[in-house]
Amino acid sequence: MGMHDWTVETADLADAVIGYARARTRLDPIPLHEPKTEAELDELCGETITPVGLGGPRALELFADVLEPASLSVDYTKYLSFVPAAPTESALLFDLVVGACSIYGGSWLEGAGAVWAENQALEWLRGLTGMPDGTGGVFVPGGTIGNLSAMVAARHASEQTHPDIEGRRAFLVSAESHSSVKAAAQVMSCDVIKVPTDEHRRMTGAAVQAALDEHGHRICGVVATSGTTNLGVIDELVTIGPVCRDAGVWLHVDGAYGGAALASPRSQPLFAGLEHADSFIVDPHKWLFAPFDCCALLYRDPDAARAIHAQHAGYLAFLDAYGDWNPSDFAIHLTRRVRGLPFWFSLATHGTDAYAEAIDITLDLAGYAAEAIAAAPHLEIAHEPSLSVVAFRRTGWDADQYQRWTEGTMRSGLAFVTPSRLDGEPIYRFCFVNPRTTNDEIDEIIAALA
Repeated sequence: MGMHDWTVETADLADAVIGYARARTRLDPIPLHEPKTEAELDELCGETITPVGLGGPRALELFADVLEPASLSVDYTKYLSFVPAAPTESALLFDLVVGACSIYGGSWLEGAGAVWAENQALEWLRGLTGMPDGTGGVFVPGGTIGNLSAMVAARHASEQTHPDIEGRRAFLVSAESHSSVKAAAQVMSCDVIKVPTDEHRRMTGAAVQAALDEHGHRICGVVATSGTTNLGVIDELVTIGPVCRDAGVWLHVDGAYGGAALASPRSQPLFAGLEHADSFIVDPHKWLFAPFDCCALLYRDPDAARAIHAQHAGYLAFLDAYGDWNPSDFAIHLTRRVRGLPFWFSLATHGTDAYAEAIDITLDLAGYAAEAIAAAPHLEIAHEPSLSVVAFRRTGWDADQYQRWTEGTMRSGLAFVTPSRLDGEPIYRFCFVNPRTTNDEIDEIIAALA
């Protein structure tokens, strides 16, 4: 392939692809769609990878007519399961630009302009957290890589401070921490020690102090959560932070979902103590209206991350002559897409006030849903609502009934609300991140549960 490939046919394909993207961003209402089996897709599509190729128009047709409708639309307004997404049109469209520009985002030399813009977005987030000037980091694919990268830096710092310990190093976490935290520790051959939570399911400074007293220098880090995925709980950062600071133990705060609420002034007091964090993550692709995949990872001391993550090779040495801010130095990666650019573009386009307003809309949706659930005779609140998550029970139903209702409403396109578990019992949960969701849609779902 070369420059001669840019033909009239290719130009027409470019127009078709851009036209499809433009139409998708303007789609209203957005359908939920429904997954298909592998056998069904085999029959509908046939062989798509062939010696001579299908041609661009046919490949795009297959995607538009078969493959995309067989994939759930996470930005559907009644997709309230897991943590959905609601990227702005500007972010989605700029994602096309990022791909078209073929920018390598691992070094300042090769991606200076793009990395500078990403750093502007990171600095805005830094300001929201209250972490000090000099804090910096990088955008990585998602919270799992963000947590792993921060925990690797925490372990390395512990190894420098306490090189000789008995047994394996360990992290303190709460029972509500994300599954990726345990997975990261396993990859690192570290243990996870669960800290008891209080009556609100929060990890507290007192409980962390007791665990540190018991386990000593084995503890290479504490992983707190600012908005658990299942319930939206924020650990008691205001007491955990000083405990970790006094003990000289790395504090990592996982805000993959909930950290986005920092963008709303009315929610910022909930995160008091976050300024003590040594590292912090938040996923803009969750509640900050960016496309997949995008996690912001911040370090109080970027050099502490660089000390373990920077890769060294003869062919890389040339990069250091062009500044020392190479994004590849701050996480488990070398090659990287400038995945923070669509987020930056959306922020630059709409302004941070619009982000605060959108967060507040989703918080209001959660408040409305909680009141409607409390008033419904067939439903009951399962946990005091926190952030934009509302957990509730359908009284009188067993796990099979929860499952059947979810499958039926998904097939009909009414909604996508999946069961979860709380203390071993089935519950439903709404997670609101889409400001286009309406109170009427909430009422529709609640009525369907009767």
